[in-house]
Amino acid sequence: MDDLHREPLAGDILLGSLGAYSERTAVHVTGPQGDSTLTYAQVRDEVSRYAQAYASFGLGVGSPVAMLSGNRHEVLIAQSTNLITGVRFAALHPMGSLDDHVYVMEDAGIETLIYDPRLYEQRAADLRERVPGLKTLLSLGPTGTGVDLTEVAAGFEPEPLTAHTADPSSTASLAYTGGTTGKSKGVMLSYTGGASLLRIQRTEWEWPQEIRFLVCAPLSHAGGAFWNPTSMSGGSMVVLPRFEPEAVLAAIEKYRITATMLVPTMIYALLDHPKFDDYDLSSLETVFYGASAISPTRLTEAIERIGPKFFQFYGQAECPMTIAVLRRGDHDPSKPERLASCGKPVPWVTVALLDDAGRTVEPGAPGEICVRGPLVMQGYLNKPEQTAEATEHGWLHTGDIGRFDDEGYLYIVDRKKDMVVTGGFNVFPREVEDVISTHPSVASVAVIGVPDDKWGEAVKAVVVPRAGATVDVEELRELVRDRKGAVYTPKTVDLVDSIPVSPLGKPDKKALRAIYA
Repeated sequence: MDDLHREPLAGDILLGSLGAYSERTAVHVTGPQGDSTLTYAQVRDEVSRYAQAYASFGLGVGSPVAMLSGNRHEVLIAQSTNLITGVRFAALHPMGSLDDHVYVMEDAGIETLIYDPRLYEQRAADLRERVPGLKTLLSLGPTGTGVDLTEVAAGFEPEPLTAHTADPSSTASLAYTGGTTGKSKGVMLSYTGGASLLRIQRTEWEWPQEIRFLVCAPLSHAGGAFWNPTSMSGGSMVVLPRFEPEAVLAAIEKYRITATMLVPTMIYALLDHPKFDDYDLSSLETVFYGASAISPTRLTEAIERIGPKFFQFYGQAECPMTIAVLRRGDHDPSKPERLASCGKPVPWVTVALLDDAGRTVEPGAPGEICVRGPLVMQGYLNKPEQTAEATEHGWLHTGDIGRFDDEGYLYIVDRKKDMVVTGGFNVFPREVEDVISTHPSVASVAVIGVPDDKWGEAVKAVVVPRAGATVDVEELRELVRDRKGAVYTPKTVDLVDSIPVSPLGKPDKKALRAIYA
């Protein structure tokens, strides 16, 4: 692409932000030693030092780099450096197993690992032994395993920064899927795709005028996606080490937080915390949420107790974060059916509901949600057959079954692969979950199919009761029978203390199916 028509990429945009808001507070650093702040000028200088340190280790455009870290402000510095230098970046999930990490690093050809020595010193040493191609280990602090990146960076004086000039269509990062149906796949996201995501976030998402953003989700994943859009308006970020309900409530009050991002399980944990009402959350203007389906009943409760401040984003690794959005004004408790929607598609992508032959379904009928546009992945790394399957008929196939209502709102019926076939009938677990979650004694629910000699598969509901509540199993079954009919009625209902979740906070139905298989 010629320079005359080259669009600004995420690194270019971040550089502009670091220069435009020099004296403003960019990051609140929290920790056991107390709180401190970094201005945008200080972040810019740190990124400059990191960039020079990267160069001293031979890292530049396309260098395969992975990171394994908990939440700490140095992750923001390193991620900013990645954007500006153009290394090809992959995040290792903080809760992943050693075997998972080895697989990702070998599949991605990772040569450099950046890690948090406070949490992953031993894991870094294990990876050095298990991954032959791993050449360089850089730590975010003192280490006995690799080289202290922060110390090396501190030896450089800040210099003017320039962003990389890589081909915008080339791979900027790899996002590894959860692997719920086998080995995880490396989703190749381009620089153009990253710029498209940023454009959609800033044009379609509802941000406070003054952004004070609280990060409690992993910075290596969804949490980090809020740094660039926050910096574009000179906002600040408060980074918590992890999600702890009372720490989140206290931080919102202390820092007068105006926006945050939560997954549904986090929202439930906040609502159920005994000290929820002890904290002042009035500063909140927007609570972004996504990553998994939310109970309309619990969402109604959240709106009643926190206010009409919720904004839903729907996407997936292959088309990140924002295929459709449900705006704050659409969260109307007087229209409870609307709270089950994921909103309307954003104008920057093309969305269609297709049948198995790639044809558009009839209006109102369910079909697979399929997407086109620059936000869509380049493909799966080293997996041409899976790439061809996922992009058959010239569309990205999300694997989600959805339907549109008469007003153009999109409803996800369920995951295509989660569908239960019982006695020859198709049952979408999401529809059963939405009914059961309306019961006042139910805190959360997951519905799966389990092997059954008579029906092939039987519908099973796994229910977590609310604290102090008594759940009548037959009452739940009758509730589903009344609302959905006999086919949807769970053959069995199990009461449990908790439902397993994936590293991204989604109900882990693969783990549930394994338990009940």
